[in-house]
Parts: sequence; C-alpha cells; structure tokens
Amino acid sequence: MNVLVANLGSTSFKFRLYDMEREVSLARGAVESIGSSNSSVMLETGSKNERLEIVASNHGDALEYCLDRLRIMGVDCVDSAEDFAIGFKAVVGGRYRETTIVDDRVIEEMERYRDVAPAHNPPYTSAMRLFKQRWPRIPLVAAFETGFHIDAPHAFQTYAIPYEWTRDFRIVRSGFHGASHRYIAERMGLLAPSCSRLISCHLGGSSSLCAIRDGKSLGASMGMSPQSGLPQSNRCGDVDPFMLPLLIRETGYSLDQILQMLASQSGLKGMSGISNDLREILQAASDGHQQAQLAVDVYVEEIRRHMGGMMMRLHGLDAIVFTGGIGERSSVIRELVCQSLEAFGIQLNTTANCAVTGEARIDAEQGSVQIWVVPTNEEIIVARQVVALLETQKCL
Repeated sequence: MNVLVANLGSTSFKFRLYDMEREVSLARGAVESIGSSNSSVMLETGSKNERLEIVASNHGDALEYCLDRLRIMGVDCVDSAEDFAIGFKAVVGGRYRETTIVDDRVIEEMERYRDVAPAHNPPYTSAMRLFKQRWPRIPLVAAFETGFHIDAPHAFQTYAIPYEWTRDFRIVRSGFHGASHRYIAERMGLLAPSCSRLISCHLGGSSSLCAIRDGKSLGASMGMSPQSGLPQSNRCGDVDPFMLPLLIRETGYSLDQILQMLASQSGLKGMSGISNDLREILQAASDGHQQAQLAVDVYVEEIRRHMGGMMMRLHGLDAIVFTGGIGERSSVIRELVCQSLEAFGIQLNTTANCAVTGEARIDAEQGSVQIWVVPTNEEIIVARQVVALLETQKCL
C-alpha cells in the first residue's frame, strides 16, 4: 500500500509519499502560497526533482496537481483506492484522540474545537472536505497528535477545574507532537533498550517534552492546546489566564485580538522583539542584545522546569533525547539545557555535542544518564498508523 502523509497550513501543503510494503519514501513535495496567483511547487522523487509555479486556489487543487505530476515523473501512487490512502498529522479532534477514519462526524468535531487550534484545525477540516469530495473512494485517515498520550495516568491529564468541565467538554491536558514522541520511544527501544525512563525533547518552531516509561507516554508539557507548555516560536506557551481581563482593559483590544497576539506575536518572537527564528535570536544574544538573551534564557529555563517535573514523574531518568529542528541542530541549546546538572547524572560531552551529525550519543562517560540526538520521523509513524487502522478495519 502507498500512503501519502499530508501536513497542512492555511496556505501550504506538504507531503511525503511512502511505499509501506517496503517502508521507503517514494516522493516528497510542498506547495506554498495556496490561494494566490503564484503557488510555488517542489517535488522530489529520489532521481528527479521539480521546482515550478502553478495556480492552486485550494488544497484540493494542490494535491491534484502533485498527483498528476508524480504520475508524469514515474510515480503512479493511486492505481486503485485499495492500494492508496491519505494520512493527516491532525491536531485537535475533541472526543477523537486516536487514529480514525475521516468522516463527517470527525470533521464536525474538529471544527467544534477550531478555537483550540486556530492555526491547525481550519485548514485541515477544509482540506478533508475537499479531498472527500474529489476522491470519495480514497481512504482518509486522521492520526491525531494526542493519540500517544491518551493512556497517561488521569492525574497527569486533569486540570484543577470543576470536574464537569473535564467530563462534559473534554478540557484535559491532551499533549501533542505524539508522532514525534512515539518515534523517539520506538527508536530508543532499539538504540538503548536498557533505558526505560526517557524524556523526549521535541524542540523546534513548536516545542514540547514528553515523559516516556517502557515506551509509553506519561504525559507531555503541552496541555489542551498547542498554545500551551513551553514557549513556541511565536506562541506564548503557559500563561496565567487571569491576565486576560487586565490586558483587555489596559490595551483596549478585544479578547479575540489578545488571543491572536498570544498565538502569533508571542513566544520567542515576542520576547526577543527580533524574530521567531532561534538562530537569529542566538546570534543577536551573542552580540549583546538583551531581549534576545532573555528569550533564550526563558526558553531554556522552561525546558529545564518541565524536565525536572518529568524526572519526578518517571521516578528517575535513564536518557534524554533531543529531536526536532532545534533539538537536532542547536548544540548551544542542548548545552544550556544540560548545564550544571551533574548532581542528577546528566553530563554532556561538549566535543561530541558540537560534532553531531544525524543520530548520536553525546553524554560524557562520567554521567549516569544517556544523552542522545535522534532525528525524528513523524511521517513514517503516521503512515504506519494509517496502515494499521485500515488493516484492522478490513478484518472487522
């Protein structure tokens, strides 16, 4: 079976296509500026690549064009609906938290929770409706990012709010980046099978930590929405909700305007006043920019704060794993996160840390906690979940 894993933004469509019999990537691509007069397209099939411009008025147009071009490039992935499916790395599904077939009920539930994930749910539900209309025989599967955390103990998922809100409206700490944290759990089971207690640090434009014991999630740093937990590139992370009335009164902004600013003008971007790109912020900090240094300090201290809580949750720690764009590429952030933690058995090999390329172990011999850099692969996890669900459905 071939599975196309879709990652959608409001004006973007990215995908990776897998042959799941061999678990190999057949192609990947991206369409940017959807809805404009010039949508840029990138397609790669291993031996061939294309860069061109088209007019794509919506995500359905983008997918249709990509499928047609892949066929011309020698990758015909939709010979029959039985051998092809589309998987979505979906975010918030309300009562749907695990992998599920996309139908009208799933789309309606995602639309109901659009305010929880305003940057994610609207483009996904819009694209799902378009894909269902154009390709009604192709299975669509939503692999929700919350699925990996669903079996975490209730004490780690429940907010201290009136219980009927938890029960009736599903106000819980769902956790996200489930595909990435699941990949780390599975990969570390092969790389370091003796390490049963892990903290997976997915650090990037969107960041979260996950406590993992025996391959299972004990909860993540993100809560009900992707706006929570660690500071993100331009999203606020954890804040006190009682600041909202004061901000509305003092600024004159509406609640919607304040929420929009918390979701798009906060985080590293808001603190630094420079950029949402950590590389630029680190450079500015090294040049003496005080706000940039503050942004770095807050980001690192929030990572360390959550790590401390997760060590208690795990009753100790065997390994820390850095992944995601920042986790994989920033030796500076890795060093700052691990700094002065020798008392907990966490000691970085600074030479190995600076020399990392790809998958590597970077702890010092004196430490008792292993430290790893492991590039994540969220797409293959989604593709595997799609195949497993469809095989189960056929067996019923």
